[in-house]
This record gives sequence, C-alpha cells and structure tokens, in this order.
Amino acid sequence: MAAGLTRDELRRRAVLATLVAPTTLSRALSALGFVQADPIRSPARAQDLILRQRVANYRAGDLERRYARLDIEEDFLYAYGFMPSGIARLLHPRTDARGGPHRPTGLAAKVLAFVHERGSVHPQDLMAHFGRERAVNGWGGFSQATTRALQSLHFHGLLRVAQRRDGIRIYEGAPAREAVLDPDERSRRLLLLLARILAPLPEKSLRPALALLSRGVPGLPGIYAAAQALMRSGELESGEVDGERYLWPAETVNFAREVKRRLRFLAPFDPVVWDRRRFAHLFGWKYRFEAYTPDAKRRLGYYAMPLLFVDRVIGWVNVRAAPGRLEVEPGFVGTPPKGRDFRRAFDAEMARMQAFLATKEKG
Repeated sequence: MAAGLTRDELRRRAVLATLVAPTTLSRALSALGFVQADPIRSPARAQDLILRQRVANYRAGDLERRYARLDIEEDFLYAYGFMPSGIARLLHPRTDARGGPHRPTGLAAKVLAFVHERGSVHPQDLMAHFGRERAVNGWGGFSQATTRALQSLHFHGLLRVAQRRDGIRIYEGAPAREAVLDPDERSRRLLLLLARILAPLPEKSLRPALALLSRGVPGLPGIYAAAQALMRSGELESGEVDGERYLWPAETVNFAREVKRRLRFLAPFDPVVWDRRRFAHLFGWKYRFEAYTPDAKRRLGYYAMPLLFVDRVIGWVNVRAAPGRLEVEPGFVGTPPKGRDFRRAFDAEMARMQAFLATKEKG
C-alpha cells in the first residue's frame, strides 16, 4: 500500500502512465500495448486522435497507411482496437459457446473457404458472391450476414485484418492460433496488461473492466480471483485517496518525471479519459461521450474531446475541419484560464491539430 498518496499525485500518474514522449509509431504502439478504434471521424478516427499525442509528426490515417508494414493486429481486448502482434497472440485460441475450439459451419464455413481461395477479401466481394442476406448484429440492428461471418471468423482467429482500404477492413487467412502459455499465466499477463494501460485504475472499476476482458478472451479461468492473487503477491500495488482504492502494476512507468506544461485535445477513448469513474474523481467533473445521445440531450457536443492542460482536464472542445481552417468550440468547467501561457498552449495545440489533419500522400 502506497503511503502519502494524494489526488494530485494520482492525477499526475494518470497522465504520465500513457502520455509517452512523442516517438515513432512502432514504439508508441509497443509502449501503449493497445489503441482503441472507433469508426466515427470527427474530426478524425479515435485511433488517430490517440496516436497523434504520442507519435512525432503523426498525420491522420498514418496507422491505416502503415498497418501492413507494422508488426500489429486488429483484435478485441477489452474493446476493439490495434495492438502489437505479441499481445494479440495472448488472446488466442478463443473458445466458442461450448468451451471448445471454434469450427465454422454454414455460411461462415463458405466464407472462410472463399477467403482462402482469393487470398484477401473486401466485404463487398462477399456480398457480390453470396448475396445481401441480413443478420442481426451485436447492437440489435442489422448487418450483412457475410460481414457478420467475417467478424466471427476474425474473432475466433481464423481470419486476420490484412489492411484497411478507406477505413474498410480487408481480411485474409490467419496463421494457426495455438496456445503458447498455460491458462493461468495467460490470465496473469492479460491482467497486468489491462492494469498497465488503465493505470492507476480504481479497484471498483476493475470488475467491469475484467468483464469486458472476459468478453474479449472467453474462457479465462477465475480471472477476478487471479486479479486478487496479483494484489496479494505485490505485482499489483495499491493506494487509497478519498476512500477510493487505486491499483497499478509494480513494474510500470517512471512516475517521478514531470508533466510537460502543454495543452492537449484528447480523444474520448484515450487511456487518460477511458475510465469514467477515475475521470470524475481525479478531474472533478463527469465527462460523457454524446455521439449517440439525441441532440436535445447533449451537454458537451457530438464529439467533445476533453481538454487537458498540464495534468488537469479543464473542459472540452468540439473540432470541425473546414476548408483551410478549423472550427473550434471550447467549453470549460468553471472559469476559463486566462493569460498568455494558456493562450499560447491552446494556439500550439490548434497548430498541431491543423498539421495532423493536413492531407498527406499515401505511401
């Protein structure tokens, strides 16, 4: 148990844990371990907005353009996103509803054979070949049955994403997914990874986070008991502030360094923002992602991005790309900061966002 821990120290740690100094794309992905993906582009996709804060000279779409040359995979951890191949291997093999290996039948088996025959497949190719039958998707709506089959085959490790084309996943056959670790060690590594990505994590947020991880990796044995064992062994350290107990891996980032005096527009799914319980406790207000909230009920905006100044989230900003300029609507919690220091930091972030959104030739 860490002694003398304060909310200010926890807030600093939450920022330092994942906001690494700008580096290469490959190194940033390795340091993060996981980057959540989202299809909404306002003003850019979540994965690009997350990486722009951690990769030097990053431009919107760089991850998609360079994906095939990086040693990474798309897959579902506690959410869907991008991760180093070594981490993706921990997710497989995934069991099916019966607890055994997945064996596709019916349309899924036909889709798998079609992909192996073609080498790589765009979802439109499948619709042209198999027709446009619809199936209920995970949100209660409808998707093409062939798209649902691709997603299922991908989830069970029979297909992988080879690349994206204008944001659309292109699939190919995946290598054999064999277990490389015993189940207990696999659980341990995944738990420590989750704790590192979300560090410091409120203990009360651990159970829902583990529930999401169990969806991504079904069949992990006694995952919550394994988390308790990591706490007892000291591999997960803890500290308490305001009656809230926080957890983080014993081997983690250097929390002794200072937070740079910089302003940042953060993605709604950035690790600094992701856990809403932690966010409310450390930053003193409740952030909501309102893209799926009816207009009349929105308080912050369609795609409000938290506004981080040094180690405090002081408000939010809605950014829209217009021809040759950005349209920015900031909102603040309490009195907006004044002075040239803040103004310069805000203008610098605007300039970085403008460069990030600038058109770049594919290569």
